[in-house]
Amino acid sequence: MRQKVFFKTFGCRTNLFDTQVMRENLKNFEYVDDEESADIIVVNSCTVTNGADSGSRSYVNRMHASGKRIYFTGCGVKTQGKNLFEKDLAFGVFGHSQKENIDTFLSQDQKFFYDDALNEMHLDTTIVSEFVGKSRAFIKIQEGCDFACSYCVIPSVRGRARSMDTQMILKQVRVLADGGISEVVLTGTNVGSYGRDKGSNIAKLIKSLACIDGIKRIRVGSLEPAQIDGEFLELLDSEFLEKHLHIALQYTENSMLERMNRHNRFEQDYKLLEFIAQKGFAIGTDFIVGHPGESEGVWERAFANAKTLPLTHLHPFIYSIRDNTPSATMQPVVNGAIAKERLHQLNDLVEEKNLHFRKALQAKQKVLQVLIEGHQESPQGSVYSGLDEYFNKVRIHTQTPLESKWLQIRDYEVLDGVNRVEI
Repeated sequence: MRQKVFFKTFGCRTNLFDTQVMRENLKNFEYVDDEESADIIVVNSCTVTNGADSGSRSYVNRMHASGKRIYFTGCGVKTQGKNLFEKDLAFGVFGHSQKENIDTFLSQDQKFFYDDALNEMHLDTTIVSEFVGKSRAFIKIQEGCDFACSYCVIPSVRGRARSMDTQMILKQVRVLADGGISEVVLTGTNVGSYGRDKGSNIAKLIKSLACIDGIKRIRVGSLEPAQIDGEFLELLDSEFLEKHLHIALQYTENSMLERMNRHNRFEQDYKLLEFIAQKGFAIGTDFIVGHPGESEGVWERAFANAKTLPLTHLHPFIYSIRDNTPSATMQPVVNGAIAKERLHQLNDLVEEKNLHFRKALQAKQKVLQVLIEGHQESPQGSVYSGLDEYFNKVRIHTQTPLESKWLQIRDYEVLDGVNRVEI
């Protein structure tokens, strides 16, 4: 009887794709979708914050105590892999560039630790045949990052930016489209850098993907402001591009952006986001609060600037010290309670902006294109959930099963955090 393997994935969409790559390369083991029935658990870790490290470490401890054999991979290999291995919490540890060898690793009788010495040239060659449990698929189009943001450890664990082969990406999307996937999300460590090492760019890739039969919507995971050029902006009038862009500003005050060693500055960010918003787009961003040097004056200017931006979605972080980064030695340190309060202020601001955005769409009688992603039964009937083209949550209540995974919605109720539909 083949041993059963469960994958526990922490972190970003790129990790989700990496897990699918590992699953695709399982030959002599059986994949299971619950940890209870598994003999082996492969932990695909994240290390972007201390909390991310803590989450994967706690999970490893808990699963090891339950008698599972643990294998540890992902971005956390460099920061905590050796420690977990030396404490016998992980039977095997291996890095990003070795994930396609997983079947061989799981077959070994001896414990092993393969140092995550990055192969700067490595790119996966696996074609994923299905994206388990998803209505949309994440497609990794590049690996690594050439930015040197002072707070970030990710370039040291993912390596320098390099692009997947265009024809391989197209083949990957065709395979998934043939299997019923109709929305793809382009992801990577630094998505906007795609093609710069191949004489191409992300706009050209998106145009090619839009020609694939079955692909109805294309979403871009995250873009740096400095990477959005005129050719990309020409795509904003296209039907196939989701009406939501995630643009990673990280902060909205120039002295802090300089301390963070960021390429963007607020004045240019404002002009860019205003242009995109005028095209009818929802706009999300990442935002780090509590970075060293965030005085009350800096914060007040940053928050005032944030108020002027047409933001509808937010992925905020409280700054987390990462060893061996320039920010780790910067002063003065921001009190944690103050950082948390600032985080709440930002969340409240953008939630209000999102509510206003959705109400404005409703007033215009905008028909929403919703991709169904979840389904639950209740005593009152079926409840389906999905996302519209603006990356807003939609909850559909119905007495009859929905046959299609795509719905066009005109009549809906705008609630806090979600649009509600009765069918």
